[in-house]
Amino acid sequence: MERAAPAQPNSRTRPAVVDYRAPVAEEVLDSQIFFEAALKAGNQVVDFTSQVEALLAQMTLEEKVGQMTQLEIGMVSNGKGAKTRIDPAKLEKAVVKYGIGSIINVTDEAFTIDQWHEIIRQIQESARRTRLKIPVLYGIDSIHGVNYTVGSTLFPQEIGMAATWNPELMKRAAEITALETRACGIPWNFSPVLDLGRQQLWPRFYETFGEDPYLARVMGVGAVRGYEGTGIAANDHVATCLKHYIGYSFPLTGKDRSPAWISENYLREYFMPTFQAAIEAGARTIMVNSGDINGVPGHASYYLLTDVLRNELGFRGIVVSDWEDIKKLVTQHRIAATEKEATRIAVMAGIDMSMVPSDYSFSDNLVALVKEGAVPQARVDEAVARILRLKFELGLFASPMPDITLKSKLGSADSRAVSLQAARESITLLKNSGNLLPLAKGAKVLVTGPTADSLVSLNNGWSYTWQGTKSELYPKDRLTIRGAIEARAGKQNVRYVPGSTLDKEINIAEAAEAAHNADVVIVCLGEGAYAETPGNIEDLTLGDAQLKLAAAVAVMGKPVVLVLVEGRPRIISRIADGAQAILMAYNPSNEGGQAITDVLFGDYNPGGKLPFTYARYANAQIPYDHKPYELQDIASAPQFEFGYGLSYTTFAYSNLRVEPKTASIDAEITVSVTVKNTGSRTGNESVQLYVSDLVASITPPGKRLKRFAKIHLEPGQSKNLRFTLRPNDLSFVGPKNKPIVEPGEFEVAIAGLTARFTLSQAP
Repeated sequence: MERAAPAQPNSRTRPAVVDYRAPVAEEVLDSQIFFEAALKAGNQVVDFTSQVEALLAQMTLEEKVGQMTQLEIGMVSNGKGAKTRIDPAKLEKAVVKYGIGSIINVTDEAFTIDQWHEIIRQIQESARRTRLKIPVLYGIDSIHGVNYTVGSTLFPQEIGMAATWNPELMKRAAEITALETRACGIPWNFSPVLDLGRQQLWPRFYETFGEDPYLARVMGVGAVRGYEGTGIAANDHVATCLKHYIGYSFPLTGKDRSPAWISENYLREYFMPTFQAAIEAGARTIMVNSGDINGVPGHASYYLLTDVLRNELGFRGIVVSDWEDIKKLVTQHRIAATEKEATRIAVMAGIDMSMVPSDYSFSDNLVALVKEGAVPQARVDEAVARILRLKFELGLFASPMPDITLKSKLGSADSRAVSLQAARESITLLKNSGNLLPLAKGAKVLVTGPTADSLVSLNNGWSYTWQGTKSELYPKDRLTIRGAIEARAGKQNVRYVPGSTLDKEINIAEAAEAAHNADVVIVCLGEGAYAETPGNIEDLTLGDAQLKLAAAVAVMGKPVVLVLVEGRPRIISRIADGAQAILMAYNPSNEGGQAITDVLFGDYNPGGKLPFTYARYANAQIPYDHKPYELQDIASAPQFEFGYGLSYTTFAYSNLRVEPKTASIDAEITVSVTVKNTGSRTGNESVQLYVSDLVASITPPGKRLKRFAKIHLEPGQSKNLRFTLRPNDLSFVGPKNKPIVEPGEFEVAIAGLTARFTLSQAP
């Protein structure tokens, strides 16, 4: 969704860090126990049917169509950024004349919370002057925190949150985001992204929870539960919007908003489970895929939007279009000759609300279509009822104005501490030859590379602006990697030489020469900020200037640590062997510089695990759950496996047991294993359980993740873990595109240990 962005916090002093530990210290955080509890907590819905029907009966056609129309803030305001002001005449036209149901976005950059309060107040006061006094539903992209509000708490992007393998921490981050979004007076958040990250070129890869549907659905449900709580009328929760139903993240070319070719079987096996789980968790709204699948645009697919989403998955909420995507049925997809015809196609396919968003064409066209009989009045009533119900559920009819008492909650020290912990837990140690890390106290350090001194890279897109590229908008009191290393090691022990930009050489020779006087070289590489289409690239390989910089310092003979700050796994095979240590930092947010330094110097023991397969070559993107015959030779082997990540301590696995060894296909299987911390440091471990269906009617994957648990172990401590596999965990989408469980032999694998069991046909 193309949108504007935020400005910088005005705090200049770094508050004291309150250490936050997600609840894994004293107990096991079992993925399935969390998942089932989160689903159960989301079923508390108040029935507003009578209120909706009574209001709907009073509405004119024009008022109903107005509710289905969503405009961007520029349609009711003048100015940009901090100078944005509501234009009374524009507001009168939108809210009073057209009865607009929803407004979204910012103008260019983030607003202060006071600015938000004034804007929302004026919009809702205008709504109160309408005949039926229906409040306006304001929506915003709080993608990794409230990224369009000055002074808010930002968190690692979703791909980094997935690397924590900690859904409880995801839930806590979403709770904070919901509170801070609602503190602005905004009750609707266009998050989480539930697209599956199986096309690493895709510029929105960092917005996903990675390549595995089980990990992604557990983390996704954690996000939904955190955002929505047990009731969205509460002033600290918001309505979610699941994005982008469905298949958007798997374009054939890797380019944003371009065609995907996905078989029905593959779509249901991989891309549907995240949405299905979030719907079961009670998610209120869904945004539609801007591209097309198998030649049918997402916004025109009755099959996906109605047959599957409504009739099969049971979704009851609002389906909203993405930015101008009804117009694009004419201008890009070319399945309609006119916007009026495109409007008919989209509404009849299942679109309830149109993000037009910069004119009134949708309203005008839909009113005309209903009057002509081309769109039934009943279809409009159906959509409007969903919109009104959400407004009642959010408590907007009773209390549409911002709660100014929540202002003090924005960007608190406690919330920042959660962000710091999330960044720490996400960081993934991929290589540590000779135990180079953690760095010795007093070491002389050379810091180089284009992401070393950049808050922009630490955050990526959706940060203070849509693209996140305006460095002047970032807070002045947050430390870059360079700044945090200097604070930790002492400036006298640190030298900084840029070496290169993201794509150009600067002073690589100087950086190499400086390595002579260093005990260790920290080379910070990766990406800048980008969002959506502007982030399209032709090659996953890291830029040549960065590769040359890393190679140049490596030949100087000093130990090299690569720190990768990137939203997608850029290919590093040319330089990986020359580095003694590699840290994957993803986009860890404003606290990322501190978190990375804590790991480098041993103040925090890393425990992150890759939520994707890190490819060795650009044309060897093979996910971990590939068919056994896909990995045909060693050259295709990944640089780093899905689920991989090292620690400064060691863990030993033993006593893997599966019971019973033989069971019917409707029985439960119990898997147990013992994990022991055999090292000298306290550490967190993400225990991963994989299942292989050894023979199936459709070629089975080599293995699939079915359970995980995050545990905290002191040195010498052991924990016995017990997992329960149910029939649906052993199912797959069969030849008729329906889930089936087949009898036969299965293998369970946990950290190199394996055990088998057999399922027989139920009597």
